[in-house]
Amino acid sequence: MQKSKLLVTSRTVLGRKVKSLRRQGQLPANIYGKKVVSNAVQVATKDFTTIVSKSGEAGLLELTLNDQKIPALIHNIQYHPVTGLPLHVDFFQVDLKEKVTSRIPLVLIGESRAVKDKIGVLLSILTEVEVSALPADLPEKIEVDISNLTAVDQVIKVLELKVNSGVKILTDKDLDVVKLAPLVSKEAEKMAKEEAEAKAAAVVAAAPVPEEGAVPTDQSAKETTATPSKTTSENTTPEKKT
Repeated sequence: MQKSKLLVTSRTVLGRKVKSLRRQGQLPANIYGKKVVSNAVQVATKDFTTIVSKSGEAGLLELTLNDQKIPALIHNIQYHPVTGLPLHVDFFQVDLKEKVTSRIPLVLIGESRAVKDKIGVLLSILTEVEVSALPADLPEKIEVDISNLTAVDQVIKVLELKVNSGVKILTDKDLDVVKLAPLVSKEAEKMAKEEAEAKAAAVVAAAPVPEEGAVPTDQSAKETTATPSKTTSENTTPEKKT
């Protein structure tokens, strides 16, 4: 793997004062490693973001500090939660003759015929795997060809990933990387809607009916009033006088 080169300089500004460095276009950083004393450095933010966008965070770097060449890996980047710009980076100095572990991103390539024909939908389950290799053998990415996924429920597992002989994948080989899942059809959506409507209708039909003689509501009481009976002299028999 080709190394990306990055110029760094010693840093004397520490703590909260590093805000001034960021305003000047400099990114605060540290170099550390096994049997290595931590070293505070700074790097041009523009140069750093260019390398990350081009090679990713997993690639091997060659840092130049005071004319010294330092092989290193990016171990941690702190980003601003709003702007997304890098705030700080840690470089891990490595021994080129000693194997290291690193997380390598997975990149999907090709096109699934089943997805194109809207037979299924592609589920990306894993986005990276952990590998072990010499620093110079670490891949920047691992490609996953999905063009052979043609039927629903087909999967690509970790054990099917292709890497160089010097790279050992440490992630569980039985895990799924991608899977072709069934696509919900319009007929299935219609059936689900009809089933929901049928259940709602059943709930309404099962609602209790008021019993005869139940107390009427205020509205019905207003509409139904008693009519008093009329009593006239014609309907009464006068008392006979003696």
